[in-house]
Amino acid sequence: MKNWDRLRDDMVEKQLRRRGIRDQRVLEAMRRVPRHEFVPESFRAYAYDDEPLPIGSAQTISQPYMVAAMAEALRLRGPERVLEVGSGSGYGAAVLAELAAQVWTIECLPGLVAMARRHLAAAGYKRVRVVQGDGSLGYPRAAPFQAISVAAGAPDVPHQLLTQLDEGDGRLVIPVGTLDDQELRLLRRVAGRVETKVVSFCRFVPLMGAQAWKPGS
Repeated sequence: MKNWDRLRDDMVEKQLRRRGIRDQRVLEAMRRVPRHEFVPESFRAYAYDDEPLPIGSAQTISQPYMVAAMAEALRLRGPERVLEVGSGSGYGAAVLAELAAQVWTIECLPGLVAMARRHLAAAGYKRVRVVQGDGSLGYPRAAPFQAISVAAGAPDVPHQLLTQLDEGDGRLVIPVGTLDDQELRLLRRVAGRVETKVVSFCRFVPLMGAQAWKPGS
């Protein structure tokens, strides 16, 4: 039987801290969330490896470093309302729930909606709200959000997501680019204007939706 706690500690130290993740709250969140409970049984032995893993429906659970880097870029301090676009298996939402007061996560694939709900409930994250819908349109019913994290690559930044950011200092982290390569962008909505910076380069599964990639792209 694997020592999941030791594997998780090694992941935090070798994959995150040594590669530049400095936010202590993010490091502790990654240490607390049982990643192995969010991957299929057939891939559980690889849960703490430095790579994304398949979760079905041609989707993946993101590499641990990328989950941590996106969370760190959002600079969450505890009281925020956060939207995650692309629930996947629920892992990213669990990490965000360790860092913020309220988390909504939206997913377009019914099978993954059910999976995320099941995993989050089993791991004790019952306050995370998993909703089915077009993530490229955000979730206006619960807006505004102090932070939005998009776990899929878009051809451009969906306008609807920007309009759902808090006017004060709302932050959006999103992969933008082609289907093969993207840059991870951090956008901040400050005093009526949007500031953008590139955090890193990455490759995510495509974000599908009305303001993203269309089927057959």
